[in-house]
Amino acid sequence: MEKYTRSWNFHGRTLTVESGEIAKQAGGSVFVRYNDTVVLSVATASNQAKDTDFFPLTVLYQEKMYAAGKIPGGFLRREGRPSEHATLTARLIDRPIRPLFAEGFRNEVQVVNTVFSVDPDCSSEMASLFGSSLALCISNIPFNGPVAGVQVARVNGEYVINPTVEESDAADLNLTVAGTKAAINMVEAGAKEVSEEDMLKALEIGHNAIKELCEIQEEVIAACAKEKMEVVLYEIDPRVKALVDENGAARIREAVSIKGKLERYGKIDELIEEMQAAAEALEWEDEKTREKAVKQAREYSVEIEAAEVRRLISEEKIRPDGRALDELRALDSQVDLLPRAHGSAMFTRGETQVMSVTTLGALSEAQIIDDLTTVTEKRFMHQYNFPPFSVGEVGRMGSPGRREIGHGALGERALLQVMPSVDEFPYAIRTSAEVLESNGSSSQASICAGTMSLMAAGVPIKAMVAGVAMGLITVGDTYSILTDIQGMEDHYGDMDFKVAGTRNGITALQMDIKVTGISQEIMREALAQAHKGRMEILDNMEQAISEPRPEVSKYAPKMDKLWIPVDKIRIVIGKGGEQIDKIIEECNNVKIDIDDDGRCIIYHTDRDSINKAKAIIEDLIREAKVGEIYDAKVTEVRESFAFVNLFSSTDALLHVSQVAWERVANISDALHVGDIVKVKVISIDEAGKIKVSARECLPKPEGYTEPKKTFNKQKSGERRNSKPAANVEKRVFKKKESE
Repeated sequence: MEKYTRSWNFHGRTLTVESGEIAKQAGGSVFVRYNDTVVLSVATASNQAKDTDFFPLTVLYQEKMYAAGKIPGGFLRREGRPSEHATLTARLIDRPIRPLFAEGFRNEVQVVNTVFSVDPDCSSEMASLFGSSLALCISNIPFNGPVAGVQVARVNGEYVINPTVEESDAADLNLTVAGTKAAINMVEAGAKEVSEEDMLKALEIGHNAIKELCEIQEEVIAACAKEKMEVVLYEIDPRVKALVDENGAARIREAVSIKGKLERYGKIDELIEEMQAAAEALEWEDEKTREKAVKQAREYSVEIEAAEVRRLISEEKIRPDGRALDELRALDSQVDLLPRAHGSAMFTRGETQVMSVTTLGALSEAQIIDDLTTVTEKRFMHQYNFPPFSVGEVGRMGSPGRREIGHGALGERALLQVMPSVDEFPYAIRTSAEVLESNGSSSQASICAGTMSLMAAGVPIKAMVAGVAMGLITVGDTYSILTDIQGMEDHYGDMDFKVAGTRNGITALQMDIKVTGISQEIMREALAQAHKGRMEILDNMEQAISEPRPEVSKYAPKMDKLWIPVDKIRIVIGKGGEQIDKIIEECNNVKIDIDDDGRCIIYHTDRDSINKAKAIIEDLIREAKVGEIYDAKVTEVRESFAFVNLFSSTDALLHVSQVAWERVANISDALHVGDIVKVKVISIDEAGKIKVSARECLPKPEGYTEPKKTFNKQKSGERRNSKPAANVEKRVFKKKESE
């Protein structure tokens, strides 16, 4: 195939597709240039189907740090484990692509996106989604694309497609939406309490841009597409189907209506094991076929279970636990479960239960980010943990997987919209969501629990945030929208649509679907139903805690802040950090954060230690002003003047003529080292040298007149270039400084 190159103008930026020259041995490959962003997207599939009960699709997004002119951090100085951003982007690409493969397709497919160059204002994430779809479409892999995605931001009331970093930062709505020409099939959004109508408008604008990208892909497909491979779609053996239909189908359908989750799942598992044993007892041609039949007995039993769940909801409007379609499960909200935590709360919704713990720290404890984005640190962290015991299982426990990272990012996005600014609340903040029990919607429960734990910790969030997960069952032209879906409805349904927000509007959205797309009408109805559910949840949460605590916990670090003139930061820090280390040691190991702009924040659990450190710093940066009066300490006495210490390291010169209103013949008769004398600042020169007067602080004698100044003529033989007496003071100041 000859090299193919074509460029288009997409909303003010140049989008170029190259194919046929790079990575030619892959099933399909495209080199996508989006202004200065460059991504290689490749798709490859195995020739043989795998013997699995799921579609083995792997989507990767590889961040090469050289793409942004960076050398990777760490000891190895090379790319290693994917960053959180890379993991989230891989999920972002996977979710709209996965529903577009045929049911029963079992060939292993790997889609790899490698970012070679990144322009922060030209989304490498959207270029990778575009490239992934295009690589699949022109490859030999059966795929029902194309699919594409865009970012939509609302800036000053105007909707912008694929905004710049500056536009995203200024926006009150940031949306990522993906879909085909026909419908939307994936949504991610963060917003500052926007209305449902505004969100629908953004989705509509985003989908119109998606259609443009799909049309561009169609042009490339027409020129570059390979012939699709012959595949055999996975099917269950008819003998296994007949066995289960005859012996277990009716009982499985009956078990679906058991209300308790564990009881329901226990009975269904018992019946499935019975069907597997029956399949194993049949005569098969070899042991491998027997093992496959046993697996298929389970698969077909699960299909019957799913079909019955969908039938009950669609036809009879009956959910597995007996709720109405728009009914929430039982709610319970509690705070202050952990006495030593800075803030704690627990939220229970049916058989889903999450405990959230908030911890406050110094701003220097913010998370450092090392990826291709322009973000260098995160002050607020929401982390989601899902142990296997929460669903009554035994499993791997360790570092978070893709799902946990994704759910944590969704909760973080929802809560971030109501967080106070750094100036309002200069803390690093971490909420840790511990899922204790789960039967669906645990990510939204973590948002509810997180909101309450933040308030209990004294974080002045702008409003309470609650989340609810919506579901969808479609059968033919009919559909049913479900509020607060449980695990079974999520697993067997067609949509998982998570909506989080306050009483005033939406703060986060996430939608994944298993069908090819959904209409605006369904989304509008789902958002309206979610709004009703969200209000009920907020009512329950407000019974536990209605507003943020006015003070942080006694176990949390207290703080105070001040501004240090930039030219005085070095004074506070001292040579080699000696001065600041001394302050920390003297003040019971306070934590002091000083920014380059002069903002200084002092943290400690003891308020007196903070006050002491603040007083020391204020003394260090304090500047004397003409007219101010000090109780100064005499530090040195010379022939005609003395040095006095006003405060901290600030000294001043007191001339003999300024000691008293009457004439003082010898200053050493009036002042001694260690004396405390009240002085007034009378002048500060351009070099910062300070002169003070003691007599200005004494009553002026009645009828006092200033004596006339007399000048002695130079004695013969004196050098004509003798310096004036005034300069002696300058030399002494310099000597004093050097000492």
